[in-house]
Amino acid sequence: MVQTKTEISRRKFLKSSSGVALFIGVSGILPQLISCKDPKKIKEQLAQQPLTAWVKLSEDGLITIYNPAAEMGQGSMTSLPLIFAEEMDADWSMVKVEFSPQESEIYGSPGWAPGSKLMFTVGSRTTNSYYQVMRKAGAQARYVLMSSAAKHWEVPIEELTTSNSHVLHGKTNQKISYGALVPFLEMPETLPDFSEAQLKNPKDFQLVGKDIPRTEIPAKVDGSAMFAIDIRLPGMVYGVLERGKLHGSKPSLTNENEILAMEGVLKIIPLDYAIGIVAKNLEQALNAKQSLKIDWSESKASGHNSQEVYSTYEKIASQKEKGKVIIEIGDVAKAKRTAAKTYEVDYKNDYVYHAQMEPLNAVVQVAEDGGSAEVWVGSQQGTDTKLGVPKILGIASEKVNVHLQYLGGGFGRRSMNDFVEECAILAKEMAPLPVKLIWTREDDVTYGAFRPLSLQRLTVNTDPEGNITAFSHAVVGDGGNLVASAVANDHYDIPNQFAEWREASNGIRLKHWRAVGHGPNKFAIESMLDEIAWKQGTDPLELRRKLMAKAPRALATLEKAAEISQWNTPSVEGRAKGMAFVEHGSLGTGVCEISIDRSTGNILVHHFWIALDAGVVVQPDNVKAQMEGGIIMGISSVLKEQITIVDGQVQQSNYHDYNLLRMQEIPESIETVILESSEIPEGVGETATPMVACAIANAFLKLTGKPLRHLPFSPERVLQALNS
Repeated sequence: MVQTKTEISRRKFLKSSSGVALFIGVSGILPQLISCKDPKKIKEQLAQQPLTAWVKLSEDGLITIYNPAAEMGQGSMTSLPLIFAEEMDADWSMVKVEFSPQESEIYGSPGWAPGSKLMFTVGSRTTNSYYQVMRKAGAQARYVLMSSAAKHWEVPIEELTTSNSHVLHGKTNQKISYGALVPFLEMPETLPDFSEAQLKNPKDFQLVGKDIPRTEIPAKVDGSAMFAIDIRLPGMVYGVLERGKLHGSKPSLTNENEILAMEGVLKIIPLDYAIGIVAKNLEQALNAKQSLKIDWSESKASGHNSQEVYSTYEKIASQKEKGKVIIEIGDVAKAKRTAAKTYEVDYKNDYVYHAQMEPLNAVVQVAEDGGSAEVWVGSQQGTDTKLGVPKILGIASEKVNVHLQYLGGGFGRRSMNDFVEECAILAKEMAPLPVKLIWTREDDVTYGAFRPLSLQRLTVNTDPEGNITAFSHAVVGDGGNLVASAVANDHYDIPNQFAEWREASNGIRLKHWRAVGHGPNKFAIESMLDEIAWKQGTDPLELRRKLMAKAPRALATLEKAAEISQWNTPSVEGRAKGMAFVEHGSLGTGVCEISIDRSTGNILVHHFWIALDAGVVVQPDNVKAQMEGGIIMGISSVLKEQITIVDGQVQQSNYHDYNLLRMQEIPESIETVILESSEIPEGVGETATPMVACAIANAFLKLTGKPLRHLPFSPERVLQALNS
């Protein structure tokens, strides 16, 4: 049998002896009520589409709610069902949560863009984009229950209320549980398309905003949670790929017969950029991989040296021709001509690797006739919920069934389909045997898809009173939005702003990395503000107060962060505080306190304080956990992490030379204060990480009078700054 996490299947659903599924859909899908005691009707429904219910209700009161988002530790397995349960007035102790089918037409969120329906767990948009979807679906499920109870009791629906999985009729003092209503459930002739005003008033929330334990944590603690790497299928074989160290290079295998003769090797499958091996077990596959003799071609990345390329980027930033204009507000050229003072600084950041805990992997089984496939994977989903497999196999999308599993870390890396597509290529050759493809850590480091290396040139103009009148930002690097996002200063009152992207491509694989462009670009912007304040002899807090005068929500986070960090109280000798403001869905101001070992160049972060406005907060304790994780990941990337490339080849290969923050190096405390807001939920997973680099750099400037302008702040760079 397939060893997977318990999930509802069509067969199991059809065999249910009791219960109903409320087919409460979105985006034009009509609601339907299907009794599990009417198999003919169920078969008719399921013949049209896969199981598409948001919720299943059983006579014993068990409520199964389907989660459409990936669960990679950020809490979507709780937050989205919790929103649904809130509007349904469900007894949370009777709720079970399962992954929904990967069918975007049914479970996709319209919150990404007008007309789109995507299942895409990226960008800290999950709760934000599904908030209204889940509220409305939950309210519709509640309405079906109330309508059925009204008909059963022969009373007006307006006289009914609900509470904790019960429908109540106050006039007759009648009460019936949701489970007991199952035999009497009927779909009403019309189902309200609830408006915001018709949904529950947030002041009446019983679940949203409370500290509810996460649903998946017990299984993760006791080891029963299934990740894709845990999947075992009968007859399963194992695949690995040798991709080389030069991105985009093409391989020529020179010892094919020798490899095929090795124990357990079943097949060699060449790809444009790699050599694939399928063997009976993983050890045999890896042994064969180590014995491959390959001639590699040159590629676009040949000759690229990551530490030498900045001189080229500086020349690109100095060119008179503009790049792609991203922001143009006011008249920057005029402000420059009339400026009393001009500040110009370059900030740099090296490549960074995702370092997700679970190695990339997938399992794909292609039917013997090649006409269908099953996929088991931990994925952040994407614009194609079938993850590119239909195109690889040349079959219709509906013939591919994706079983989403827990993810052992994503951070943007698992929003790529490359590892799933590779597995599909191998599985196509091995059908009907299921194939598990595993990337080793060395594979993922050397052939990673990194946060881009970039240079940001900032030019800021001030008037005679020291007020910032113009702010120009030129980003040089590869990757478009990967480097050019987050250059806006929407919460700062600066009358003239200009931002542009100047492309510089080096053939290196790139991908979204937690917070994408916010990390490098907010580092540059917020560090620049402190450098200006330092030269003007102004408190960075006062500078930001003035700039935020017309942005009250942002200003509130600034004031609260200053309060909880005791900004105006001097630090003990040898320490200093730095601050930074970031908007990434949520608005947040962070303050850190650091010290420096001036003999080694090591920076130690002692405390971090955060004031956060995240709109409606569904799970407060989880939001704080997200901020803590984001801060620690930020410190790791800022002080430790660095991918270097020499002659096009990645120099790091595993954690012995790609350094991560260690337990003894984490702050003594990370304090998060959540500010109340009546807005919709905003993303929190990517707000904390970008504030770390600038907060540390600003604390360093305050402590030493020296700027740090190149990420990461390695001991060597710190010593160089101290001695400059």
